[in-house]
Amino acid sequence: MANKLFPIFVKAEQLKILLVGGGNVGEEKLSAILANSPEATIDVVAGYIKPEVEKLAAAHVNVHLHYRNFENNDLDGKDLVFCATDNQALHQGIRQLCRLRHTLVNVADTPALCDFYLGSIVQKGDLKIGISTNGKSPTMAKRLREFLTDALPEDMQQILDQMQNIRDQIKGDFQEKIRVLNKVTANWATGKEKQL
Repeated sequence: MANKLFPIFVKAEQLKILLVGGGNVGEEKLSAILANSPEATIDVVAGYIKPEVEKLAAAHVNVHLHYRNFENNDLDGKDLVFCATDNQALHQGIRQLCRLRHTLVNVADTPALCDFYLGSIVQKGDLKIGISTNGKSPTMAKRLREFLTDALPEDMQQILDQMQNIRDQIKGDFQEKIRVLNKVTANWATGKEKQL
């Protein structure tokens, strides 16, 4: 059966995010969010918040730490919720509350409770590729990320900037622009990118 996940890239800096958990998994989730969207507004709620999470928060003015247990009203106004504790009963309760509020939730290490997953990310400048194994093998996603990171040229940002310049200079109707861009990118994909 095919992976039926719908891939999207969200503008996290325009959303309100709740992260429940300040331990190792919370640090992993917070790091992933901030690596991709350093201006995201994130409330971290946890009875214990490890020093590494405090350090991340100190470097990002939009990350707010709350040293206490989760409360239902923590969900007020939130667009995305991440559950990252070792308390499965708490995760299930938060999941149920999120369903009632139509708020998307990611529950660490529990794919059945997730509305979305965090994929492995390959990034070279403005190029960003998300990799999903539908929750079946994060290790395989990591290996594919490493492979693609090595395979993509280091000057990818220059290539993208050049493509933007070409796109801005193309005259003609929409069909003509598509024809020219297809020709240019076909050259790149066959290793003839120096012709750009």
